[in-house]
Amino acid sequence: MDALTVLFIVSMVVFIIGSFFVLWGRNKKTDKKPASDNASSLSHQMQLQAYERLTLLVDRIALPNLISRLNKSGLTAKEMQLLLIQTIKQEFDYNITQQIYVSAAAWNAVKNLKDQTMLVINQYASTLPQEATSADLNKLLLEYLMNDTKGNLHELVSEAISYEARKLL
Repeated sequence: MDALTVLFIVSMVVFIIGSFFVLWGRNKKTDKKPASDNASSLSHQMQLQAYERLTLLVDRIALPNLISRLNKSGLTAKEMQLLLIQTIKQEFDYNITQQIYVSAAAWNAVKNLKDQTMLVINQYASTLPQEATSADLNKLLLEYLMNDTKGNLHELVSEAISYEARKLL
């Protein structure tokens, strides 16, 4: 083989190897982009699901819904108070991981709703006599909801969460 043939073969091998690395690098870049888009899409979906779960949480710990769901005859006001507080804590604890996916403002609104609702229950329950029934406490809480605009805090929190979720869409 003469030098020209060897040079031609070496050039072809270098060209083929170089082309392989260039094409391989391009494929690697394009492979990463869809994965990144998929990750972004998955993250976006998880955020929307978190807002959906928080909307459900707000609805479940809203006083009118709690009272209608947990209303049991034969309980004392103290037992009803404990049942309401325990249910709120359980619902909140069940959804605590959602704070990872939502804005700090949305999470703080949910926490404040939880705290405010428990405070209202405890305050009104403390005004009742020892022999009061669950119906007495429920009546007092429902009157509070009808007469005080702060009683509809759950509606404001729901609207805030909905607003945050719509920003993602």
